[in-house]
Formats: sequence, structure tokens, C-alpha cells
Amino acid sequence: MSSVSPSCTLGALPSRFRRARVLIVGCGDVGQRAARLLQGASPDQPRVRVLALTSSADQVAPLRARGITPLRGNLDNPASLRRLAGLATRVLHLAPPPGQGAADWWRDPRTLALARALRLRTLPDALAYASTTGVYGDCGGAWVTEARAVAPSTPRAQRRVDAERALRHLGRAGVRTSILRVPGIYAPDREGGTPEARLRRGTPVLVAEDDVYTNHIHADDLARACVAALWRGAAQRVYHASDDSDMKMGDYFDLAADLYGLPRPPRLPRSAAQAALPPTLLSFMGESRRLDNTRLRRELRLRLRYPTVAQGLRSKT
Repeated sequence: MSSVSPSCTLGALPSRFRRARVLIVGCGDVGQRAARLLQGASPDQPRVRVLALTSSADQVAPLRARGITPLRGNLDNPASLRRLAGLATRVLHLAPPPGQGAADWWRDPRTLALARALRLRTLPDALAYASTTGVYGDCGGAWVTEARAVAPSTPRAQRRVDAERALRHLGRAGVRTSILRVPGIYAPDREGGTPEARLRRGTPVLVAEDDVYTNHIHADDLARACVAALWRGAAQRVYHASDDSDMKMGDYFDLAADLYGLPRPPRLPRSAAQAALPPTLLSFMGESRRLDNTRLRRELRLRLRYPTVAQGLRSKT
């Protein structure tokens, strides 16, 4: 691996390559929101060239239409990632781990493959990764800071812990790595981004005494947090990408129902919910925590556009 710094390397390239280049891995809804921000300019974040990894030929033209340079490759095929080496000065990693079914179910081979590809040539200056707050497991409704030890209780969260571990190794090699732990993402203009469909199905929630605290972030604010982490995130630092809301899950759905003019969802005790609801939904009802987002506001200097879900659900973005 070359020991030449990325900044020195940029100075030797033709002028068309001297702009900062951000590679987005997992350029879905949040990635595209981040790309729009990156394509703008501000005093502390210059205009950049945005590239995106895609495994789908159908996405090439839509990405180009948005001013994003598509790069064909698949995280499940490590050989296809070699072309990523040395291309980007910053990397935004938004791709999820694989689902269940692998023999090493606690591993995230996709993140490991990406990290190995990036190490083949000059390393990027910075990398931001969107993980999950599920890595903490159930905290009994306690306030949680980034200093809390992880205690994943689901295979999905365990794979995220493995991804974080792989990226910390990359950080020790010289990449300024920031990890954003993300709760539930919502936005009125995001597919499935509001609880309206669930409310129309009449899916129950827990009675107040059995209910859990839940956390949220508007997709626009998450994109802004990702961009802030690429430029202002500290090395090997974890940030809670969460808004200021302090509410239980049932109260969240009651709020949404009132906003949409729909009936509030029925309430069930936990004993009855275990027989009435699917395991995936029950897993979210089994973990309760409240996230402290002080680092997000102070260190990344992010002023949330939608500090509460009430404001975000009312937005028309």
C-alpha cells in the first residue's frame, strides 16, 4: 500500500481530477439526498464530484441523470470492487449487511470486502458509515450516550457490530473513520417513510406500561449528518444520528394518527402482542432506549431541520 497522502496524490493529477471525490456505497434514498447536498457548495464543504457504486445496470442512467458518476460493482463480489481503490478522497458507506442465511451469520462480508478494496491503493481521507442504534440492545428506557458498550441482541445488530469493527481497522490504517448510529428513518417523501400504511392496517401497539422508547431521524437530517461526518467527524468517533424526540412507540403512532386524521392504533399488553404480531415487529418492541445526540450537535455542529417527529411528519419535503 502506498504511503503517499491523498492530498499529495491529488496535486499530481490532471485538473479534472483535483476536486474532492466522494464515493457513495449504497446510493438509495438517503444516499441520493446526501449526493444533492454534496453537489452544492458551502464555506466549509466545497463542491465535489460524486460517484456511486451500483450492482444494477438499470441504475446507471438514473444516477447519471442526477449528476452522479456510476461505478459498476457488487459488494457480494469482492473482485468487482478493485476498481474502487484510490478513486475517492472520501467514502460514504450506507449499504446494509446481508440478510440471514449465511453460515457466518454474525459477519458483514460486504463491509469487509469494501475495506479490503480501499486498502489496495492510496487510502481515502475520510469514511462515514451508517450503522444502527440496535447495536446497544435493550437499555430498559435509559438515556444512552456513545460511550455505552454495545450489546446486540439480534443477528441484524450483530452484523452491524462486525461492520463497525472492520471499519475501525481501516481507521487504524489512517482513514478518519466516523460511525453514525442511526435509529428509525422517516420522511413524508420517502417510500414507506411514514407510519400511515401501518395505521391503515390497524396494527396494534403496546399498552403504555409495556411500551418502549423509540428514536427517529428525518431522512434529510440524516443525509446532512452524513455529509457533516465526512468533513467534520473526528477519527474513530461514534455519533448518534438521532433527533431530539423523547417518546414511546405508541405515542409516536398516536401522534401520526392524529396528524393524518386516522384512528389511533389499538393497544395490547405484551403477552397478547407476542401472539398477534410477527417476530420482526416484536423485535423492535423488545428494545427501549433514549439517545443522547449531544455529539451530533456539538462536534458535527449539525442544527437539525426537523428536531422532533411532529415537525418532520408535518413537513412536505
